[in-house]
Amino acid sequence: MNRHVLKAYGDREGDGMVQMSFTLAIHPGDRAREAAKRFAEAHGLHEPLVSAMEQIGKDHTYFVVYGRSSHTVDVAQIVVDELRSHPLSREQVEAMAKRLGRKIVVVGACTGSDAHTVGIDAILNYKGYAGEKGLESYKSFDAHNLGAQVENVELCERARALGADAILVSQVITQRNCHKENAGALVKMIEREGFRDKVILLLGGPRIDHTLALELGFDAGFGPGTKPSTVAAYVVEEVLERAGLDVSVPKK
Repeated sequence: MNRHVLKAYGDREGDGMVQMSFTLAIHPGDRAREAAKRFAEAHGLHEPLVSAMEQIGKDHTYFVVYGRSSHTVDVAQIVVDELRSHPLSREQVEAMAKRLGRKIVVVGACTGSDAHTVGIDAILNYKGYAGEKGLESYKSFDAHNLGAQVENVELCERARALGADAILVSQVITQRNCHKENAGALVKMIEREGFRDKVILLLGGPRIDHTLALELGFDAGFGPGTKPSTVAAYVVEEVLERAGLDVSVPKK
């Protein structure tokens, strides 16, 4: 058995069982159930079972369908830029940060016309996300959340004034690739201002991944579901490495 070639896992290894969900413009009923089965078959599912059928709104029905897929993926053929960071506990982050001898300054904002602060708030604010408190709660971090609709020039000015070690940019709005244009413009502005090599640039958002962030000139990218501890771990390791300090991970 080739351990690099993977099939979906349902009840047992390699059975190919897949669950998919979708909405169709049809009222619930036997005809709708059959339509959902045929729709699933058209997407490669064999012997599909409609496990849920619920009306949403006036003219639409939401379906959950379970079926078997013959498709596989060869992970040995996949090459991606992976985030270089260790998973660290809060205590490990705090212990490592002490080696710097001062607090790590992080400045974050939703830039441009983006008014959605849920992502930046999840990472920086004390309340945090998914049961984890944000960077504001860490003793070793001095976190500044500038909020939404912050212009790139304002973010640059505040970051320089605060002596930021890291700048965290959140981009939720992606129409016409405005997130790419705005994020790329920030990188160019920081380069013109002459402090690109003095700051860690982080980009986050629902359509962001590490590869895209690197392409836009950032140091790291964080996608949906990222927790505060993941960002904290990356930042503390990167700050210590750039300062020429010990980056070994203390035991838990």
